[in-house]
Amino acid sequence: MITLSYYLLPTLVVVALILLGMSIRILRQYERAVVFTLGKFQRVKGPGLVLLIPFVQEMVRVDLRIQVVEIPSQDVISHDNVSMKVDAVLYFNVINPERAIIQVQRYLSATTMLAQTTLRAVLGQHELDEMLSERKKLSTDVQSILDTQTEAWGIKVSNVEIRTVELTDNMVRAIAKQAEAERDRRAKVIHAEAEFQASQTLVNAAKILSSIPAAMQLRYLQTLTEIGAEQNSTVVFPMPIDIIKPFLDIVDKVAKPSGANGGLTTPISPNAGLVLTNGSANHTK
Repeated sequence: MITLSYYLLPTLVVVALILLGMSIRILRQYERAVVFTLGKFQRVKGPGLVLLIPFVQEMVRVDLRIQVVEIPSQDVISHDNVSMKVDAVLYFNVINPERAIIQVQRYLSATTMLAQTTLRAVLGQHELDEMLSERKKLSTDVQSILDTQTEAWGIKVSNVEIRTVELTDNMVRAIAKQAEAERDRRAKVIHAEAEFQASQTLVNAAKILSSIPAAMQLRYLQTLTEIGAEQNSTVVFPMPIDIIKPFLDIVDKVAKPSGANGGLTTPISPNAGLVLTNGSANHTK
């Protein structure tokens, strides 16, 4: 009897410790326990100390933190039939542990596979230019579609980032040629607009000068000054009659008394001009 008690007591202690270990679970702040009693869902427990009935209850740990999953490179054909490889990064977390365990088997792999197929489907509906220039918008579209489909699983997709769009060498060269042609087109358009603005400015200046004769005469004299300063050998420059008319009137007044005394008068041609020799101005008839 003593021998039986000697072996039974340690055995009971060991069994008690095993049962105690099976009954006590400690969950961290970001963990939850989905408890099943005889295979039937009972409740979600945690965080902290969780007590289970051995052989009757079991639990599944669920991590509530945001999980980061790399979506492998996917072969995508765009709407304009351009082949490329696209990879992305998926951010999601469990918001309903009960659904994440009961509604789907291995929610992590299920969400990753769904993200791959959704990425190919969404990008296949857009052209290459949209993928390169509107990457943020496409990421938002993929995220909204995934979030709608995974809501029934108790999973919240917070973000999807398209990381790289890898093109073939031929397509890279074609895009470079297209960008160069676009830059040439913009340069020609800018040059044409500059020519139009310059011509419009000249038209406005001509209208102003034609409306004020004195302004035209001042511009004419300024041009003569610029030509004289260039040290040209000989320049024949026609002079408008409006500029020299006051001088002609003075000459006529002086010539009339001479004519009255029997002198000869020489009329000045209205097509008078200036001859600039070495920067000096000579009047020509």
